[in-house]
Amino acid sequence: MTVIGTRIDSDRRLLEFPSYEDYLDSLVSPADIYYLRSGKTARQLAELGYRCTGETLSQGSFYRRSKIVRDLLYPPHRAYELTSEFVTPGDKLMEELALRERPNRLGVLSTVVFLRHLTKRSRFEESAYIDFGDRLEKEDWLPYYRGERRLSPHKRDLAYYHWRLGKAHLNESRNYLPIVDPEHGLLLKNIHDRQMITVDPAAASPGVHSTRVRIRCPSYEHVVLYDHVIRSKILCEN
Repeated sequence: MTVIGTRIDSDRRLLEFPSYEDYLDSLVSPADIYYLRSGKTARQLAELGYRCTGETLSQGSFYRRSKIVRDLLYPPHRAYELTSEFVTPGDKLMEELALRERPNRLGVLSTVVFLRHLTKRSRFEESAYIDFGDRLEKEDWLPYYRGERRLSPHKRDLAYYHWRLGKAHLNESRNYLPIVDPEHGLLLKNIHDRQMITVDPAAASPGVHSTRVRIRCPSYEHVVLYDHVIRSKILCEN
């Protein structure tokens, strides 16, 4: 795998060609057509690299690299709907999450919610690390924002622990892979840029491009938000 750097600039020229055949035609000279008497044969020689001193792209590489450049220069519009729009948040936590909904849906920010609370019936404590962006895609958040439903830890969250039963669950989400490190404890590896979030409150920093903030909310025993700014690298095969 190769990290694309300045090659993006050189690949801009690929956007000049509507098709792979047009790209090959740009490598063919008038002399080739004159001597070969066939445009098809001239293209085949060009595709084999005989008419270019530099790199000649295969058909797959041409369309793949063209798409990478096009998406960077002209990002595709991805429609999304803000559930929190025109809603007055029911508590401090929902107010903070409403502010983070848009960047989480756009994929430029990834928020993890650490939550401790007591169950309504048994009053036993349970806690979880919740991938906010993942839950946004899987649940209707309108009742949460309105205060009609309280956000609760689930066994399917990134990390879940029931304090009375002593049971723990770890799950991969669309944004994170939980890792138990012997030295640093629980780490959350962002799938998009592979950066680690250290959730240990004793750590000086939660990690690169990450921040940690405590939220005071009477509805919950303890709430901490971990905000990670995603720095994605564009990769492609040689």
